[in-house]
Amino acid sequence: MRRFLLIPLLAGLSLLAGAAHALEFKSIGASPVVLYDAPSAKGGKLYVAPRGMPVEVILTYGTWSKVRDMAGDLSWVESKELVARRNVVVRAANAKIRATADESAAVVFSADKNVLLEMAEPASGGWLKVKHKDGQMGYVKASEVWGV
Repeated sequence: MRRFLLIPLLAGLSLLAGAAHALEFKSIGASPVVLYDAPSAKGGKLYVAPRGMPVEVILTYGTWSKVRDMAGDLSWVESKELVARRNVVVRAANAKIRATADESAAVVFSADKNVLLEMAEPASGGWLKVKHKDGQMGYVKASEVWGV
C-alpha cells in the first residue's frame, strides 16, 4: 500500500521541480577564472574560462555555483566570479546581425562562430539585440547564439 501512495507523490514532486526550474545565465567576470570539478579550490582544475564567457547556472552550493558551458560540460566556479551581465556566443558559422528584428532587414555586421556578443535586450520573438565589443549593435536570431 505504501508503494502505491509513494508513486503519485514522487510524480507530483518531479513535476513541481521541472516547472520551477528556469534557465539562469550569467557571465564570467572581468578576469579569467579557473573552473573546478568540485565546489572547492582544492578540487581538480578543469580549465580557465575567459572573461565574459556565458555559463548556465545549474545550482548554487554555499559560495560556489555549478555551471554548464556552451559545450554542455559541467564544472564549479566561485559564485563571486560570476556577473549578471549577459553575454552570448555565436553558434552559427556566419551569423548575420541585422538592423531590426527581421530577416529582410539590412545586415549591420556578420559574426563568426564563437564570437562573444553582449546581450543588449532580452530575446523577443526569436530575436535578440546584441552589441559587439567594437560598439556595433543589431539583432541576431536567438537560435544562432548560445546563452539565451
